[in-house]
Amino acid sequence: MVSYEELVKTIIINKKNRLVSYDHSLKLVGKGRSAFVFKIKTSNVAIKVFFPAFTFIAKEEASIYQTLKGISYFPTLYDSGSNYIVLDFIKGLTLFEYITNGKIITSAHIKEIDHAISLARNLGLNPSDIHLRNIFITNNNEIRLIDVARFRQEKECRQWENLKKAYYQLYRKYYFFKKIPALFLNITGALYNKGLIPFYPR
Repeated sequence: MVSYEELVKTIIINKKNRLVSYDHSLKLVGKGRSAFVFKIKTSNVAIKVFFPAFTFIAKEEASIYQTLKGISYFPTLYDSGSNYIVLDFIKGLTLFEYITNGKIITSAHIKEIDHAISLARNLGLNPSDIHLRNIFITNNNEIRLIDVARFRQEKECRQWENLKKAYYQLYRKYYFFKKIPALFLNITGALYNKGLIPFYPR
């Protein structure tokens, strides 16, 4: 069997963060601000490979996943290297996908996310950068949180508190649209990141 490290070596990313090539046994399933994510086709394992300028994140994120080991709300870490981490592949949809597809996010989901965050805080972490794209609802209706690299930052992050506030103040209202176009969500996110939504301070 080919090792995770050998598979990672087949993944070529150029200096412009463009994917050049990768092994046929891998399936590209996502691209973020700092990494590509692949699923190994014959397993339920994902490999997150960081862009050349962001390889330093691999060690930090692996360390945080080790701290979270045993908490079912976070994927299990199987391996890591200088520029990659290997985790559970999550079968499900992100909250972003839930909203753009018109699927209903329940108050039970919100309470579960709160509980997951509190468990991380109990371990001395500072859960940060929690947004619609890194919270999953699995096919079994379970919550999973990913992208934990900023869980040790010292500054306060209000993203989750603001999302929760918007959920109860807007989304829960019977007249509020439950299916929202991705473009609208992306524009709202950009305005929020620039601090231009006054009722939801960063």
